[in-house]
Amino acid sequence: MEDPVLLRRFHAWLQPVPSPQDTARLAFFQDALIVLDTNVLLSLYEYTAESREEVLTALGQVSERLWMPYQVGLEFVRGRRSVLESRKRVLTDASKSVNAKLTAARKAIIEAKDTVRAQLQKYARVPAEIDALDQLVSEAAVDEHLSAYRDVFKAHLGMLRNGHDLTPVNVDTADPILPRVADLYGDRIGHQPDDQLLQQRLDEAVAFRFPNQIPPGFADFDKGTPLMAAGDFLIWEEVIERAALLPEGSRRVLFVSNDVKEDWYDISNGKQRPWPALLDEIHRRAGAELRLETPPDFYAGVGAYLDADLADDTYEEIRRVSATFIPPTLEDGAVVTARTTAQLAPPSKLPIAAYRSAGLTSPAVRSMMESPTAAARLVQWWLIGVTAQLQRREVSEEEPRVDIAAAVRGSDRPVPDWEPGTVLPSGEWIHRESSWIAPWFLDLLGAVPPADRGILSALASEQAAESQRPTD
Repeated sequence: MEDPVLLRRFHAWLQPVPSPQDTARLAFFQDALIVLDTNVLLSLYEYTAESREEVLTALGQVSERLWMPYQVGLEFVRGRRSVLESRKRVLTDASKSVNAKLTAARKAIIEAKDTVRAQLQKYARVPAEIDALDQLVSEAAVDEHLSAYRDVFKAHLGMLRNGHDLTPVNVDTADPILPRVADLYGDRIGHQPDDQLLQQRLDEAVAFRFPNQIPPGFADFDKGTPLMAAGDFLIWEEVIERAALLPEGSRRVLFVSNDVKEDWYDISNGKQRPWPALLDEIHRRAGAELRLETPPDFYAGVGAYLDADLADDTYEEIRRVSATFIPPTLEDGAVVTARTTAQLAPPSKLPIAAYRSAGLTSPAVRSMMESPTAAARLVQWWLIGVTAQLQRREVSEEEPRVDIAAAVRGSDRPVPDWEPGTVLPSGEWIHRESSWIAPWFLDLLGAVPPADRGILSALASEQAAESQRPTD
């Protein structure tokens, strides 16, 4: 007996949350069209050489069923260098941060010694003890002790740099990954849509789907140009178009992506499942079934169902790289601080909303609002916090509270590496003699054009003054 219309029409919405133990999963690994998202291919540049070789070999076992949308190919070819540059920048920032912290520690230790020395000289008059203290905590002695830590930190960061055989130069001269990927796909790559079709799809995304939060891609609504914002939707349209050409009776699509944002997954009620609207749409328009998987689950499936030989270390590396695409979330009531920003991505659209509400205009700061680096995350969260604190924009109840200061007022240095307000010109910074400025904020001011520099300075100065006022 056929199911009632209600059950048939809303079949996708009534299915349980998929899991790696689903009995229907095997069919997707046996005969489905396999579409790897751009971020999965770019992850090849993140793996060590050994893991990358195993992953490429595993993909070789399903190469005849791999198909690449044109939009994925375009993003992959254009994004290879940025992956390596981002890694290089993160390691460089880490090295600079370590050096800055060790320099601050050296200064703090010497200042602590001087404080004790002054008290001994003032109240005890014990020259022998003072001489012993000067010898124990001399600048040379402090340098010697800190050098051991410096060498260990340097060795670990050097290991990370040397553990990967790829640099940005490789992409320009002899990229070893690109020809391997090209061989995997052969001619199974989508054609470039003509301008009229592309415009039609962009209009549908920007004017209809995104405002109504129809998946996929609506979380990228504020990402630069309409073409940049609609990347996921353009891939989706190509996937549906290709699925409709598969033989009837075996129209299955296995889509693999590191993207688990709310424009691909329904995360309500404490569960995470692919949006039923996606399953419904591809079935309605192409008569096809769809399964979404992250790289860790996909490669585990390739190993389990197709006997691909992947070492435990390789699985761990796949999980580690994939995890970088999944920002940690804040617990209810938690407060964002400067210490927690490095791996904590702000909610979608919030950095751009803060950027606009502050009146910032430069592409340099706009780009920083979309960067995943630790330094950029700190600036993003500070701008979110300061625009909320100074009531420059409306703040939702779900928005996390931010406690990050770029500058403070007072006579005492709050942190060893903070600089006095006198480092900035008098015309740019008020209360120069009674304020302290965070080093990351000075770096930010040095990297932006004058117009935005003035806005950022004014925000930081006003925040410092506001924080000094007594509260009820």
